[in-house]
Amino acid sequence: MFTSEYRHTVDAKGRLIIPAKFREEFGNQFCLTRGLDGCLFLFPEMEWKEFENKLRQLPVTFNKDARQFVRFFTTGATNGQFDKQGRILIPQTLREFANIQKDVVVAGSLNKLEIWSKERWDTMNSFDDMDAIAANLQGLGYNF
Repeated sequence: MFTSEYRHTVDAKGRLIIPAKFREEFGNQFCLTRGLDGCLFLFPEMEWKEFENKLRQLPVTFNKDARQFVRFFTTGATNGQFDKQGRILIPQTLREFANIQKDVVVAGSLNKLEIWSKERWDTMNSFDDMDAIAANLQGLGYNF
């Protein structure tokens, strides 16, 4: 399970060091793809396969939203391995999508990591409205 957040930088070649704490849980294989809210998702290989299986269950043949949702995650997806320094390469297209230039936040999100531009993280994740979010989730049947 991935928790915590770390601040790092992306080098000029688009490489990002993934904290050792996280790498231990990953093994060596991963899938990097677009994420929701303007971040990137970094899945361990097994978690990606589970997510991919869920995507396969969507009715893509006759449902435009399902096709668009699957396309969003799969067309930007790239499989890879950590290099000897524990870095991953973030392709230019994914850096542009997530507005990643230099400073990033690597945030644990249970079964995956989220990679955010620092600016977007600071804007999107103020956590000021957690009471309202908790109430909304309670309305969906989640009781904490």
